[in-house]
Amino acid sequence: MKESLKLEKRQLLRNNEYYTMQSIFDNLYNESCNNKKFTKLMKHINSENNILLAYRNIKKNKGSTTVGTDNLDINYFKNMDTDKFVTRIQNKLSNYMPKSVRRVEIPKHNGSIETRPLGIPCMEDRIIQQCIKQVLEPICEAKFHKHSYGFRPNRATRHAISRCMKLMNQSKLHYVVDIDIKGFFDNVNHSKLKKQMWNIGIQDKNLISIIGKILKSEVEGEGIPTKGTPQGGIISPLLSNIVLNELDWWISSQWETFDTKYKYSGTGRYKAQKKTNLKEIRSVRYADDFKIFCRDYKTAQKIYSATKLWLKERLNLDVSLDKSKITNLRRNYTEYLGFKLMVKPKSKKYVCYSRMSNNAKKNTINKLKEQIRKIQKRANNKEVVRLNSIILGSHNYYNNATHIVLDFSEINFLVTRTLDIRLRRWITNKPNVSETYNRLYGNYNGKIRTIKGVTIFPIYGCKTKHIMSFCQDICNYTKQGRVKIHESLKGYKHLINYLLRTTNGSNTAEFDDNRISLIAGQQGKCYITGMDLEIDNMQCHHKIPKELGGTDEYKNLVWIGYEVHKLIHATKQDTINRYIGLLSLDEKGLKRVNSLRELVGNSVI
Repeated sequence: MKESLKLEKRQLLRNNEYYTMQSIFDNLYNESCNNKKFTKLMKHINSENNILLAYRNIKKNKGSTTVGTDNLDINYFKNMDTDKFVTRIQNKLSNYMPKSVRRVEIPKHNGSIETRPLGIPCMEDRIIQQCIKQVLEPICEAKFHKHSYGFRPNRATRHAISRCMKLMNQSKLHYVVDIDIKGFFDNVNHSKLKKQMWNIGIQDKNLISIIGKILKSEVEGEGIPTKGTPQGGIISPLLSNIVLNELDWWISSQWETFDTKYKYSGTGRYKAQKKTNLKEIRSVRYADDFKIFCRDYKTAQKIYSATKLWLKERLNLDVSLDKSKITNLRRNYTEYLGFKLMVKPKSKKYVCYSRMSNNAKKNTINKLKEQIRKIQKRANNKEVVRLNSIILGSHNYYNNATHIVLDFSEINFLVTRTLDIRLRRWITNKPNVSETYNRLYGNYNGKIRTIKGVTIFPIYGCKTKHIMSFCQDICNYTKQGRVKIHESLKGYKHLINYLLRTTNGSNTAEFDDNRISLIAGQQGKCYITGMDLEIDNMQCHHKIPKELGGTDEYKNLVWIGYEVHKLIHATKQDTINRYIGLLSLDEKGLKRVNSLRELVGNSVI
């Protein structure tokens, strides 16, 4: 009897390796670096392993329970026979006709009352888009510009902010051009996008036809679109990066990658460029939000006009004149991704001075106050834990700002007044400080507030964390690049931060707290194998299951890896043999597995 599709969460790279797709992705990346034209990509897209990998990656996504117009979520496929599921997706790909897309309006993050339209594809179409994305991403990563940071693996907003700071501090580029593309996602030209895909080497006609159908998926209540990439589709961010990649390289060709006639060796390129009449400009892009840094106002004016014209002529995209501008960073702030940055004199030079943007500060205050109101309505420890996760998430996002202490001191003053007034019935000064609190905020000596047995993290407890620029050697599709990724995840602080952000409403507060303390107690390693645990490749296992009388106490929990968890619960000999082979356990490890198997009611191996 075939195994069902009840696949547990695992970390992305491990998923690739588990389904033997990593070598294929590596090969696609390497061939793309060597400018190969890909005409037979469908064989990879509709392969069994790629489809199963897509299922797993979709299942671990928070949106897996969001339904499309057919009202189905990922649970519809959960218990389907594996061969039946794979055949179903392959058949749909062979004559692909996407279902209609569900339209949802969500509020914009900038604090305005405007909304942003999302298009939610049906679950089957999302799985197909994930299949395509997995194969296209290594090809595109080889072609994308190194200073594009949005919707790309291993890159984040902090890398874009770090790049801005470097250009302001080290390169001394103190004029910035902000260009806002008017309704970018709604105005992408479909024909131009398909030509751009062809130009970067994606020349499988069947695949391009499928992508064309995805772009023209009917939007419920609005009809068939003639332009734009629907926000909400899994493949849309990748397609938007393909569109703007041409812009990245055009700006880069004006200075950064311009081939000068002057000879140079090693790191002498900059000096050779300075001998030309070129004006130094550098760009930073996160999705459709990009900045061009210049040395003087005249250069900024020229590149502003040239970029506006280029976008219109090449991509048929208009610029919002109200939101596009040139900023002198010595006099005014420029806003980017929730931060505001400018340069100020210090020790006979100008250095970057960064803070939260006004809107970001306002939104953070509103979010905290809203959670306080929820606690007031239903005071329980889960809601207090949720407040802590919002505080920690805000600290982790904005702690790259140089003067973030000032911002969170102000936020603390405004929010604490609300907290003390609305929750005065439940606040006690008796600390119930967990190991997590001590690790993250133990050095702060302010007033402690405890509600329902949970001590609230100090809102003011945020210090500047200096960020490094993105290491260009990091890459999912080279062996050396993956080593860098795993090195950056050594230790377990990132696991604790992840667990604090992802509390589950169905868990008890005791379980949520104990699992965090336990991961520190095990130093982020699997109890059985001793290997480092990874996000989405770790299970907090009840030694005695709750249905057999087990509790959420610390002593009844243990952190283990995915394969170990499967082995503990496996009853079929084929499955047991499979995971024994994967794990290569020593005598001590096998003894521990058997003790855990006995506690769940299974026979020893």
